Amino acid sequence: MTSSLPQLSAKTPGILRRPEAPSPGIVHLGLGNFHRAHQAVYTDAAVAANGGDWGIIGVSSRSSAIPDAMHAQDMLYTVVEISPEGSTFSVPQVHTDAFTAAGNPGRVISAIGDAATRIVSLTVTENGYNYTPATGSLNLQDPAIQHDLLHPEAPRTPIGQIVRGLQHRSRTHAEPVTILSCDNLADNGHHTRRLVREFASLLPPAEAADTLAFIDTCTSFPSSMVDRIVPATTDHYRKLVTARRGYTDRIPVPAEPFTMWIVEDNFIAGRPVWEAGGAVFSDEVAGYEQLKVRLLNGTHSLIAYLGALSGTVTIPESVSDSHIELAARSVLRSEYLPSVSVPAGVDVAAYEEQLFSRWRNTALGHRTSQVGSDGSVKLRQRIPLPALQMLDDGRMPQLLALTAAAYLSCIAPLAGFDPGPQAEAMEDPARGLLAGLAAGARSGRELAGKVLGDHHLLGEELAQRSEFLERTGEFIDIIRSAGPLAAIAEASAPSSLTAAPILQTTKGTP
Repeated sequence: MTSSLPQLSAKTPGILRRPEAPSPGIVHLGLGNFHRAHQAVYTDAAVAANGGDWGIIGVSSRSSAIPDAMHAQDMLYTVVEISPEGSTFSVPQVHTDAFTAAGNPGRVISAIGDAATRIVSLTVTENGYNYTPATGSLNLQDPAIQHDLLHPEAPRTPIGQIVRGLQHRSRTHAEPVTILSCDNLADNGHHTRRLVREFASLLPPAEAADTLAFIDTCTSFPSSMVDRIVPATTDHYRKLVTARRGYTDRIPVPAEPFTMWIVEDNFIAGRPVWEAGGAVFSDEVAGYEQLKVRLLNGTHSLIAYLGALSGTVTIPESVSDSHIELAARSVLRSEYLPSVSVPAGVDVAAYEEQLFSRWRNTALGHRTSQVGSDGSVKLRQRIPLPALQMLDDGRMPQLLALTAAAYLSCIAPLAGFDPGPQAEAMEDPARGLLAGLAAGARSGRELAGKVLGDHHLLGEELAQRSEFLERTGEFIDIIRSAGPLAAIAEASAPSSLTAAPILQTTKGTP
């Protein structure tokens, strides 16, 4: 999908050399591995096929490691496609600049506000949108949001940066621009637009009116679904690039061969011909989002948490356990799939087998700790709607409750329970809060009641369903007393699959 590899630099042997780059037309917030192995690759293919001023200015939030390395390598890096059959290498050539927002807040505003910028794209993870998962609204209690409202010249959050950039555009040239979310948020285009408008509405009245008018007339917010497994970079991949390609690359990106991008064709200021790289423009983005967020991401989370609790380091190790595979296939087929509006032409059985084939890619070494991170934000996108649908039908979503229980057992274990090093390595913005709640809980049911009920971790509606909270708590107790495999057996038992929604007994409570 990318153009040919550049030659080595004659001045600095062994270092990538910059070819002629397109002029910038895209500002991308979130200069991590995923963007560099996904949107950048599609954009490289688009420019190679059809030209255009679609160079990418990459903005890292806080760390300068990737921008510094990209500047040292003439804005180039290697994408290493990894599979058990072997590796292939490519070098996207579309980044024109890279910098860190934390040290250059004004530069972010000017880049977004530049008339040449026609697309602002984001891969900042669910947590980067600074919203309240229970309501979907902007988190006005977040100190970073409060800072951005008070300091227009130095925004720290992506939402604040976008709004301040849009203000700059409206005051100077008023050229239109597209804001393109590429994160795992349901209906991510509309969700991003809502957060941007909420922030703008909190500005002083005259500023708010002007900014909202510009947003409503000169911006578009297409939804998109992105899919590619991109593990963390390690020395293994650096050495592999040197050995196989003959040059030094400080920041190669490992990725699986599979890649997908489904996009709503709603670009007010034009776009690259991403079709050249395989992107699909569709009016069924919502259905593809549901496939990804629930069948793929939701099932992936269960595999990660059960694997971590079982002591496995990687996703392939975890899914190779027959008990975990059974749980994964069951939650996918019986609990997630009924809630999905499957897009026309999608073969669900083939999609399922493709997912398990990808998860079994032992060459990638995707860690359970990486997949399990940020569950407090991610699971809010995955569990509530399918769970509520089953509960309303009079059925208990056993494996969705097990997913919530396994997550809490990893991030906020009850006293006396050791979830293992992979669980301890998971990062989560709510870890401190949840650990405090776990320290004061005497049982899984009490913990589930506090976290899911009182704190609405999975939303306000599910917080009112005492039967789901109770079942989640029961699974926490089973995991603590007998381990994750016992919890899988309980969730998969015929009596569990047909149980009434309100359970009368508690099993496995110490």
